[in-house]
Amino acid sequence: MAGAGYKLFATGDVLTASQVNTYLMQQTIMVFANSTARTTALSGVLAEGMFSYLQDTNSTEYYDGSAWQSISNPGDITAVTAGTGLSGGGTSGAVSLAIATSQSDLIIKGFEEDVNVVASAATGTINFDVSTASVWYYTSNATANHTLNFRYSSGTSLNTAMATGDAITLVWLNTNGSTAYYPNTIQIDGTTVTPKVPAAISAGNASAIDAYSFTIIKTASATFTVLETQTKFA
Repeated sequence: MAGAGYKLFATGDVLTASQVNTYLMQQTIMVFANSTARTTALSGVLAEGMFSYLQDTNSTEYYDGSAWQSISNPGDITAVTAGTGLSGGGTSGAVSLAIATSQSDLIIKGFEEDVNVVASAATGTINFDVSTASVWYYTSNATANHTLNFRYSSGTSLNTAMATGDAITLVWLNTNGSTAYYPNTIQIDGTTVTPKVPAAISAGNASAIDAYSFTIIKTASATFTVLETQTKFA
């Protein structure tokens, strides 16, 4: 076994040849031009636990008592191949995969999305954080007409999260009792927008769940086209 562990030297201690060999020489990462030079230099003193660096291969190795071993563990993966709908991959170095920019005729099975279910009544301004879920469902009866403010999160605007040409579809489920209410003001990042609708939406539906679908299309910086529909479920 190489090395003698650790020794705390005190002022006045005599440093012996044995201490230099076991505390210093055998516990350093020794540098050699190549493995041949290493074999020659360590002939007769080679011991388990020694480390060396070979300049010709830029590799660090350790001696396990029977052979020199690479300090790295590359594993048995020899390549990463991009499958259908993906791009990237490689056979060495840092490998990344990305969703291909354009795909057609893809079949997605078992796809599901999160729903933010809130046991509250719609009123005031509701910050619809897209990062939480794309479907929000308030299960208590609304108590007033309300404002929906679409944003990515409390710290990131939807304008920042979306690139020009991106679109996102969001669903607001509003529960009504005997008195109906609806989202009469729509905002994106705190700025009011006027959605385009197939027919004017001026009220909610009593004793029902109204589903509002919003398709938000970013056409320029902080500029959006919003398509809104209302569907009654009772």
